[in-house]
Amino acid sequence: MIHDSPGLEPPQSLAKRLSLPIRDVRLIGRALTHRSYINEHPEALEDNERLEFLGDAVLDFVVGAWLYNHFPEMTEGEMTRLRAALVSTDRLGEFGAQIRIGQALRMGNGEEESGGRRRLAMLCNAFEALVGAIYLEAGVPAVEAFLDPLLTKAVSQIRVGRGDRDPKSMLQEWVQARGLGAPTYRILSESGPDHSKYFQVEVVVGGKPVARGEGRSKQAASKAAATAAMKELEG
Repeated sequence: MIHDSPGLEPPQSLAKRLSLPIRDVRLIGRALTHRSYINEHPEALEDNERLEFLGDAVLDFVVGAWLYNHFPEMTEGEMTRLRAALVSTDRLGEFGAQIRIGQALRMGNGEEESGGRRRLAMLCNAFEALVGAIYLEAGVPAVEAFLDPLLTKAVSQIRVGRGDRDPKSMLQEWVQARGLGAPTYRILSESGPDHSKYFQVEVVVGGKPVARGEGRSKQAASKAAATAAMKELEG
């Protein structure tokens, strides 16, 4: 039997707070279990990586369909850019933060001490796993109902702030306009199983490291680094 740490929100409490149509507490518990927790608690038989894989695929479809139905005049290119912004690691991590999923995550002591409960990549993975659990329990309509308020708010923010633009392009325009040359990106680390790789990338401007980013692909990590660099250089 699993005994959660004091102060950790139980899976059934999170499901009730978010009005999730999930009756199987074990399923939502699995969605909230990081692989580092399994290493320290062998009684927990499965982490959330398979649900994360499923949730990632479901999100691509549901977000694409949501954009298609909500913006009948939007071009294919615009929908593609906007969907990419909505399912990025940072945005999904922000969704996870908005629903306070971090307070229910089961993780190992090392992840806990390194701030994993607030790390956007960790929150993104858990959010994807939760979406996978909702899909398994109640199907696409339940996922759509869960995502709709999050997407509605995010799209407004993105379109106002032009957040659907590629951050790497924005950074390149910014630095070249100041005679600094094109930014370069280098991979600092690569970890995780083949189906769920995790990368850390550093962006260099004018020969100096400016910012780092994390993501489940080199491209996602590079975009996160570019976003962080823009905040650093403009701030």
